[in-house]
Amino acid sequence: MSAGIAGSTGTTVLANLTEAVGARAGLSRRLGLDALPTASLAEIDAAAALQHRVDRKYLVPADAAARLVAALATTHRVLDIRGRRTTDYRSTYFDTPHLAAWRAHVQGRRRRWKVRTRLYAEDRLCRVEVKTKDGRGATVKHALTVDADAYGRLDAGTGAVAFVDRVLSDSGIEITAADLTPAGEVRYVRAALADLEARSRVTLDALVACHRDDRTAALDPGYVLIETKGGARMAAADRHLLGTGARPVSVSKYVVGLSLLVPGLPDNDVRRLARTRFHTRPRTATPPRTTAPIGRNTPA
Repeated sequence: MSAGIAGSTGTTVLANLTEAVGARAGLSRRLGLDALPTASLAEIDAAAALQHRVDRKYLVPADAAARLVAALATTHRVLDIRGRRTTDYRSTYFDTPHLAAWRAHVQGRRRRWKVRTRLYAEDRLCRVEVKTKDGRGATVKHALTVDADAYGRLDAGTGAVAFVDRVLSDSGIEITAADLTPAGEVRYVRAALADLEARSRVTLDALVACHRDDRTAALDPGYVLIETKGGARMAAADRHLLGTGARPVSVSKYVVGLSLLVPGLPDNDVRRLARTRFHTRPRTATPPRTTAPIGRNTPA
């Protein structure tokens, strides 16, 4: 149960971020993030932290994402962590050998779930997260902070395993942490915006890639995955995107990645969408390890 996806364990994911720093700077300029007023994580937590929410996703060209940022500049702030407006996310997803979580998602089952460890790489913050659906179809996320070196693992006898077991059981899901193994790692760079008055958030994910064994499925670098997070009513970001012709898509980074990387999985709508914007390739080597200051960064 504690095995990791190749190259994703705690000793390798705390990597040299030199290339990521350059990529983040370019992304920030391209999306126009520097034009937005900033907010601290505490401000966003106080006004817009929603663990029980409705998520809508849009896959759009980077230029369209930049126009959205410009349209939201008068009402939204961008999360700023020590002068940094984007964050390097790394998430290892856990599933059964039969990929029960993947199948529940693509089959649209009411009791869908995901279990992952997530690392905010620059800050060396790690959380174990369990996402489920409530009776109304809204996403409910549960999280437990753990040591950064536990990223990519669910070790028997730990508080992380007890946490996963409790959340899944409380949600009526007959799966335990003992049934799970690492199934794929997703990496991307995220910017987080928030309307502090309307209590809504928008995340913009770029440089998205899913790794499994020695293969990678990567999003076209000219595209951005936008996710709005709020209540049942559509927020300003949704209205803008719909007005430009964008439409919500049902897409999960983990589901897309495995759809393209695991031979023999049944065909599905996600795979057909993914093939137009995601491309597979051999996985590149992980950069050498370095350290980063410990901090808190949880704008998910």
